[in-house]
Amino acid sequence: MKSTIAVALNDRTYEISIAPGNLDRLGIQCQRLGLGKKIVLVSNPTVFEHYGERTIATLAQAGFEVSYCELPDGEQYKTRDSVAQIQDFALDNGLDRASTFVALGGGVIGDMTGFAAATCLRGVNVIQVPTTLLAMVDSAIGGKTGVNTPKGKNLIGAFHQPLLVWTDPDVLATLPAREFRAGMAEVIKYAVIGDPALFQLLAAADGLQQHNISPELLTTILTRSAAAKADVVSQDEHELTGLRATLNYGHTIGHAIESVTKYVVVNHGEAVAMGMVAAAQLAVKLQISAHWTELEAQRQADVIRKADLATELPAGIDLQQIVNTLKSDKKVKAGKGVFILPTQIGATATIAYEVLHPTDELVSDRSIEQVLTAMLPIAST
Repeated sequence: MKSTIAVALNDRTYEISIAPGNLDRLGIQCQRLGLGKKIVLVSNPTVFEHYGERTIATLAQAGFEVSYCELPDGEQYKTRDSVAQIQDFALDNGLDRASTFVALGGGVIGDMTGFAAATCLRGVNVIQVPTTLLAMVDSAIGGKTGVNTPKGKNLIGAFHQPLLVWTDPDVLATLPAREFRAGMAEVIKYAVIGDPALFQLLAAADGLQQHNISPELLTTILTRSAAAKADVVSQDEHELTGLRATLNYGHTIGHAIESVTKYVVVNHGEAVAMGMVAAAQLAVKLQISAHWTELEAQRQADVIRKADLATELPAGIDLQQIVNTLKSDKKVKAGKGVFILPTQIGATATIAYEVLHPTDELVSDRSIEQVLTAMLPIAST
């Protein structure tokens, strides 16, 4: 079954195509788009071993000249040095303004390739070919690109929309179970912030792990999540109205957890799941809505656990470091950060966080620390 979703951005509107077997049709689709002959394929050794030669073959059969840039696998390599490696490789291989980058991989490869495309020759085309569930439902869509620094996650980057998002669910067959779980965190996010019907499907499923999720539910997950992201991006491409900020549910504390643990203890989805648990408990603590109580927080936690994601923090994590990292989040403006907190299943509110002079009237250092302390493993408390 094929799904086609448009990200409506006037003259930059592009398509998200979701269909089994799409990978082998990539070359024909690129041909239809009238791309220049040179393509720089960016991937990592793990993904390339499974799908690299097939991707090169479909592009070559369509008449493209493909050069392959390989980067190490892992969030810790999502750096400015890695982007420079992509850029240098592309320029050494004759990249011109008509050339296209193709990102074959998960969110790390997609973010770095997108940033390289945004900055090479002041902007060239990029096509996202996501190979992880997380990238398929979230990171490959919407044009956010960037890299991490020691100060925090995604602090250096640019908005650069892809020309196409080309998704083949069949490639998830080789995705490690841990990476599938990471993607489910983003799916649960979409359900909580704006799709109560999807939340009901997730809550009613026998299991949300890779081995027991049905093909029908997987198709629904991919389509509804991608459509939700596309709708938000179409309305608020650059986070100017605040709508797109709702997609950061679970990410504010999640990004801090990733940064504090040096991107090697938990992956992005695992950190987002923890961030959603924390946000849910902050919403209960602040009593921001009569429709979000401990019951709703536990319903969310039950779905998170059903996906085999942790609802506790890593053992030994430094809570003060998490709070300090929140203060350098890229969304902090004029001394104020924001938290996206749930008001009911399917809706959220944006709550201010006074970074410089925290108060108890808003989200405060104290309230964050209390919520995080409750999430520590018993042996760590």
